[in-house]
Amino acid sequence: MRIDDITVTRIIFDRFSKEFRNNFDVDVAIAGAGPAGLTAAKYLSKAGKKVVIFERKLSIGGGMWGGGMTFPIIVVQKESKSILDEAHVAVHDEGDGYFSADSIEATTKLCSSAIDAGARVFTAISVEDVLLNKKKVNGFVINWTAVEIAGLHVDPLSIRAKYCIDATGHATEVCQIVRRKVGPLNTPSGDLMKEQSMCAEIGEKTVVENTKEVYPGLFVAGMGANAVYGAPRMGPIFGGMLLSGKKVADMILKKL
Repeated sequence: MRIDDITVTRIIFDRFSKEFRNNFDVDVAIAGAGPAGLTAAKYLSKAGKKVVIFERKLSIGGGMWGGGMTFPIIVVQKESKSILDEAHVAVHDEGDGYFSADSIEATTKLCSSAIDAGARVFTAISVEDVLLNKKKVNGFVINWTAVEIAGLHVDPLSIRAKYCIDATGHATEVCQIVRRKVGPLNTPSGDLMKEQSMCAEIGEKTVVENTKEVYPGLFVAGMGANAVYGAPRMGPIFGGMLLSGKKVADMILKKL
């Protein structure tokens, strides 16, 4: 077989253009391909909804990818183990309700299960603003992350969605945009309440409790939920992240 460089370029461009065009108007748009975003995408897609994830980095996984201090191991509790089981992740019983898994296996299989369910993941794309319709978030304004890093003056494009999820973790990128440019959030003060220092016992519970519709049309899930509502971070235990992703999918499915 003769390999032609231009044919390779044409295949890449044509396929990307087709797939990108197919995701201009979706049921749910998710910012962040960490554990909560990937889990939400899987369950929403499994229910037949059209879902797209935009990840600002070139790689997926968020904090899960690096395990604990780059040791590629994560811990989950028994309440969330079934989510990893469904993704066919090898989980080791460590006793007393603790389970461990390889962080790279967990990340890639969660992503694979979301894609197999029908979700589409685009990397190296950042959310720089939101679309609004009658005081409801109904989409993302996106641009290449490299454009943002280089400080280039390049206008973005828009993606419309019935509901959006901020799963950007500690940065709470979409919630920050909405609070700064649109109006108060669904918090006691209307502002982001700032993440507290680490306490896994509290943080693992509150990350699920704080998974909410933080502004009409915009939900927050994963570590961002605790960052918005002022709860502790929890380090390399990821059960709450998975449960948060499952919860936000269930909440949105009730509205669709």
